[in-house]
Amino acid sequence: MTATPSAPGDGLVRAGAIVFVIGAVATLITFVPMFLGTDPFPPVAYAVCMLMGVGFAIAGAGVLRSIAAQRRTAKAATD
Repeated sequence: MTATPSAPGDGLVRAGAIVFVIGAVATLITFVPMFLGTDPFPPVAYAVCMLMGVGFAIAGAGVLRSIAAQRRTAKAATD
């Protein structure tokens, strides 16, 4: 198997996916007290849920960075 070189933005996409998953798990965990009828978690737990959106934004920035790098490469090839 040949290893493909890491493109610009790949690290941001990976980091964004990890942050997104952490936020998604936190979101699922914060719903548990609603179904079990227990006391809700403190507000900090709900703030961790916001990581889902942050992770999505980080991954989006990585995709945009990758697009920009590919455009620069394509433009340099045509010149």
